[in-house]
Amino acid sequence: MTQPRSTSGKPVKQVHLAAHFPGVNNTTVWSDPEAGSHIDFASFEHFALTAERAKFDFLFLAEGLRLREQGGKIYDLDVVGRPDTFTVLAALGAVTEHLGLTGTINSTFNEPYEVARQFASLDHLTGGRAAWNVVTSWDAFTGENFRRGGFLPQDRRYARAKEFLATANELFDSWRRDDLVADPATGVFLRDARAGAFEHRGEEFDIHGRFNVPRSPQGRPVIFQAGDSDEGREFAASSADAIFSRHATLDAGQAFYTDVKDRLAHHGRRRDELLILPAATFVLGDTDADAREKAHEVRRQQVSGATAIAYLEHVWNRDLSAYDPEGPLPDIDPAPGENTVARGRASVRMHRDPVAVAKEWRERAEAEHLSIRELVIETTGRQSFVGSPATVAETINAFVQADASDGFILVPHITPGGLDGFADTVVPLLQERGVYRTDYAGTTLRDNLGLADPPEPPTR
Repeated sequence: MTQPRSTSGKPVKQVHLAAHFPGVNNTTVWSDPEAGSHIDFASFEHFALTAERAKFDFLFLAEGLRLREQGGKIYDLDVVGRPDTFTVLAALGAVTEHLGLTGTINSTFNEPYEVARQFASLDHLTGGRAAWNVVTSWDAFTGENFRRGGFLPQDRRYARAKEFLATANELFDSWRRDDLVADPATGVFLRDARAGAFEHRGEEFDIHGRFNVPRSPQGRPVIFQAGDSDEGREFAASSADAIFSRHATLDAGQAFYTDVKDRLAHHGRRRDELLILPAATFVLGDTDADAREKAHEVRRQQVSGATAIAYLEHVWNRDLSAYDPEGPLPDIDPAPGENTVARGRASVRMHRDPVAVAKEWRERAEAEHLSIRELVIETTGRQSFVGSPATVAETINAFVQADASDGFILVPHITPGGLDGFADTVVPLLQERGVYRTDYAGTTLRDNLGLADPPEPPTR
């Protein structure tokens, strides 16, 4: 069957879709009557089954190693408690058949043997549907939960991550598929007595022994990477199968897409060996105007007055509780030094020059007559896709065909039912266009993402 082509003559790309179970963030509208539990397994099950019904590639589950704090207290928007990622994914593997299961697991405060064993086991239990989002941890605050504490300097995080992944791959590859064969008389036995043997000597890890999980259906889990720094992009180009990007606008998406894809050749890889999948939010309505009205209300629900003050404190590094969220921005500058108000908050490190940010925000607020709350609403992002199902389907497809992405990881603002409307209205329109599957392509996540299996380890 020949691949369909666009009017420009280029092959028409197939859209990849995945679903991010909203965790601890400012996306979820907690106050909505339709919002459900982030602890009860029924929420995870509903979300996963909707994604599978819509033929999504995978479900993406984030992982936080410590609850965030605001002024020494648990941050108001955090879930108080969060189930373990591997436990939830294993349970979801039992109620789904095709959906990939992606877990964010930290390379800074874990060990390769333990993580490789967990992912190999998950891949076996799910018939080849496991994926690993490899992340690093940047702050000593999170590290206080671990024996090593905050010992790792920022410039060494990716060095450790790169060796961590390489070591895990050595463990995955310590077995060949034919190391286990079925004996009619005695059952399964080892064909090669060296199966699972490994030895790694490096700067970060010095380990040897025998890996005790046979080679899994995919050989290795699909590898995701989420960093946006130059080091993160280079790490992804050298080692990842897909990137969880935050560039969901057309121009930014195209620039990121080009930059990362152009790095692949340096590592001996083809452009189709790495998928770029930005996170994307959405609001649907019967008409575009209806959707815009709903989107405005969602943004106001996501940023209450208290949330606006809390967000401003992340940047100002000061107690701003005396300020009126409907009033003007503080005329004082952010406090210098270590941020002691917001602990474990990514937004703190995203603003490397808080004084410059405060100056820019004050100028904008004055020019546009914005209150604190209104400014936070304007500066903390909007929904990626807003409109009728037809408009959203057309826009998503346009982004993919324009090489701004290979698809999207959708983050709904309602849990667990926030995907339902998208699955019922947008997906059928993408299928009608011929740019989205009507059934799964294969049995493993690699099959469905169009990724080749890793090479079989060499004969011993």
